[in-house]
Amino acid sequence: MIRLIFFLEPDATEFPFTYEPEIAESLKPFLAKGTHGPLFREFLDSIDLTPKTTVDFLVSLNAALSKRIGYVIRLEPGVQSPEETLTKASGSCRDTGWLLVEILRHLGLAARFVSGYLIQLKPDVKPVEGPAGTDKDFTDLHAWAEVYLPGAGWIGLDPTSGLFAGEGHIPLACTPQPSSAAPISGGLEKCEVEFDFEMSVERFHETPRVTLPYTDEQWRRILDLGDAIDQGLGKNQVRLTMGGEPTFVSSEDYESPEWKTDALGDKKRERAEDLLRRLFGRFGQGGFLHHGQGKWYPGESLPRWAYGCYWRKDGQPVWNNPDLFADFRTPQGAQEKHAAEFISRLSFKLDVEEKFILPGYEDAFYYLWKERRLPVNVDPFKNNLQNEEDRKRLAKVFEQGLDKVVGYALPLERGWKGPQYSWVSGPWFLRPERMYLIPGDSPMGLRLPLDSVPWAREIDHRYFNESPFFDELPELPEYEKIAGQYFTRGSGRPVEARGASPWLDYLARSGGG
Repeated sequence: MIRLIFFLEPDATEFPFTYEPEIAESLKPFLAKGTHGPLFREFLDSIDLTPKTTVDFLVSLNAALSKRIGYVIRLEPGVQSPEETLTKASGSCRDTGWLLVEILRHLGLAARFVSGYLIQLKPDVKPVEGPAGTDKDFTDLHAWAEVYLPGAGWIGLDPTSGLFAGEGHIPLACTPQPSSAAPISGGLEKCEVEFDFEMSVERFHETPRVTLPYTDEQWRRILDLGDAIDQGLGKNQVRLTMGGEPTFVSSEDYESPEWKTDALGDKKRERAEDLLRRLFGRFGQGGFLHHGQGKWYPGESLPRWAYGCYWRKDGQPVWNNPDLFADFRTPQGAQEKHAAEFISRLSFKLDVEEKFILPGYEDAFYYLWKERRLPVNVDPFKNNLQNEEDRKRLAKVFEQGLDKVVGYALPLERGWKGPQYSWVSGPWFLRPERMYLIPGDSPMGLRLPLDSVPWAREIDHRYFNESPFFDELPELPEYEKIAGQYFTRGSGRPVEARGASPWLDYLARSGGG
């Protein structure tokens, strides 16, 4: 699949469009239209000129021409007229290319004839779907068309294949008329002549590609180079961070909006969950999975979701029961009672008082106000709200009830509890009688009404200084030592002599983690 990477001027993103006067003036030779017969006019009349994106229009026109005209190798000199090509429904690449040029010009688009080479390389692996392509590297003379798009410039269209011109299309001559692209012109007296030509393509340097597996020797050299770079960076006190991530697209349905622009879709989360589980099985044994929010893109009302897989590099387990991980591929049966049981067990494990647990509710006053602002003929339970997100949100809230507990919060911080460094909690005094969450669709932890917590003087705050980002941290203790010294086996109750725990010692030295 060829990925198109070009941008159009705003006025040219939708076809039909017209060129600016100064651009049209410079494009006059490429806008000159010829006079053709009835088949040409019939083909023009059959083209759907309903406004649509320019790229989609060009793709459909190019594909339609490729299906209409059969490709033949034609050794006769010259180029067929567009009417002749349509009459025969066949032609060489130069015939179909010139036909497309004339069609584009009659549609008001500047176009030119291109003559050059077409290089096709044998693929490293067969594609998942579609034709496999050539079984050997080769090159040949070829011809196609180019159309001028404001903002992108000249864009190649190959009506022989019905595709956009790619990296294998190497232009030699781009002209208003096919005759101007001929490499030799003129005349001479009758004489004996022998004419022959030969073309070949040879790979003189080939960087390994992702579709061609690396050999063991190549991997060794790559790893050695990486180690050498790491040593040089460390020696010079250079600390390197890297951003960015690979982009995955469905090989079965890559045209759907969820694989182009939409944040969500029917299959995206399912595919992501499957990929996460496969990565976890390969790399993260003994680790844990995390489902949360990720990047927040401009113009989107909510951050996108993000899946994470975490484990210890030393092989020590962090989590021992992967069956407890949530799986979005199957319906979840978690209810309010499960959340209540979990937060109660958590407070017990952390040795903090259960009375500080706060249930969270949707903001009844906000949603009642929202309902009263609806038109009289709009039902919040039905799909007759203009904004889809508001529609789903209101329907969900009113369906579950405004008095339903959404979840529970337990205020926590690291601090001194008696003589030991441990988890501590305390009361939150909120202005309303209940803890009403900020309206929205994000997880409850991101919608806590922190602005309702009473104001306190800066001197009354307890501060715990975090360690500098680049400070060396002590080694993580082994899992068995954490489980054996922090918790009494069998009871789950923290040991009284918590100062002896290497895990808590690690937390204390790393800023309370």
